[in-house]
Amino acid sequence: MPVHVLVLHAAVIFVPLLALGAVVYALAAPLRSRIGWAVGLLAVTAPVAALITMLSGTEFYNRLLSEERVSPAGKEILDGHMANGTLTFWLTLGLGVVALLMVALTFRDPRALPKAADLGFAVVLVVLAALSGYYLYRTGDSGATAVWGTY
Repeated sequence: MPVHVLVLHAAVIFVPLLALGAVVYALAAPLRSRIGWAVGLLAVTAPVAALITMLSGTEFYNRLLSEERVSPAGKEILDGHMANGTLTFWLTLGLGVVALLMVALTFRDPRALPKAADLGFAVVLVVLAALSGYYLYRTGDSGATAVWGTY
């Protein structure tokens, strides 16, 4: 069984958890002291999981191509899947960096940021969380189409 098939489940779990945790952390200041450690941990774990998934997928793709096991239509689907996966990684990395920065700035004092900065972080985190979740879905859907689709 290819490594990609195994490790992708880590990204499927950790990316949505990071997205949810970051949004709650950004919007619910009273909860920050209780969930900051978890958001910080997820801000590191989710991008690493997405990176490992992307790299293992690239290796799997290259192996399939070298063994000539991909039809032209299948290659087109896999190319879209890989593009979505790459975008998912970069969005998750951005979400992780911004979430980690916000946690670092507010961990000791949840209200340490000026209101404008707090609002700015919240907007950026909500947008990155939504985009990460959306592209994670698109990546998974295109991957399922590549495996189970008829083409």
